[in-house]
Amino acid sequence: MKLCVALDLPTKEENISLVKQLKGFDVWLKVGLRSYIRDGKPLLDEIKSISSSFRIFLDLKIHDIPNTMADAAESMVGLGVDMFNVHASSGKIAMSEVMQRLSKFENPPIVLAVTALTSFDEEGFFGVYNETIASKVIRFSQDAYESGLNGVVCSVYESRLIKSHTCERFLTLTPGIRPFGEASDDQQRVADIAKAKEEASDFIVVGRPIYRSNDPRGIVQKIVQTI
Repeated sequence: MKLCVALDLPTKEENISLVKQLKGFDVWLKVGLRSYIRDGKPLLDEIKSISSSFRIFLDLKIHDIPNTMADAAESMVGLGVDMFNVHASSGKIAMSEVMQRLSKFENPPIVLAVTALTSFDEEGFFGVYNETIASKVIRFSQDAYESGLNGVVCSVYESRLIKSHTCERFLTLTPGIRPFGEASDDQQRVADIAKAKEEASDFIVVGRPIYRSNDPRGIVQKIVQTI
């Protein structure tokens, strides 16, 4: 299991300050929608300049027509990111086209499909998809697996379920991790590290519990030791 630290701070300077504090740790860094729209490729380049050992997950949740998604995937290679994601609800044709486009590259990024956002509870999810979270997540995951993706983004509570319906090596990245029982904030399906281990998560995403701490490096150290 690997720790992925979310860089969701209000300014580029704050994100970079956090990155500098994490130098030396074997962690992934998640650059999300707000940070990338605001700071773009220069942020990615600066992260890499701080330490080439940092691996970057660009969390933009691509969802569009198949050709546009494939074009975007090819552009991700040019950005030098190590992992990105698409929405599973874009469908098998779109996901397959993304993977086909990436197949011409020697070391393409890891590609994950977003299943059910962890901000959803059952009622909210059913209102959008007219299906339970568990049943839809299984279907989305099977679509992603059959389309050649490397894994999915899901809650901790679906991780083992997904692997049982796809493959044990099919990656699961789980947001909504509150490592030591912190507040859930706007997330609904949250869990701690012990639960993530139990459910065989491959990546855990932690944001606010780290960057809201007075000692982010200490918290990361504690998480890494717990993992």
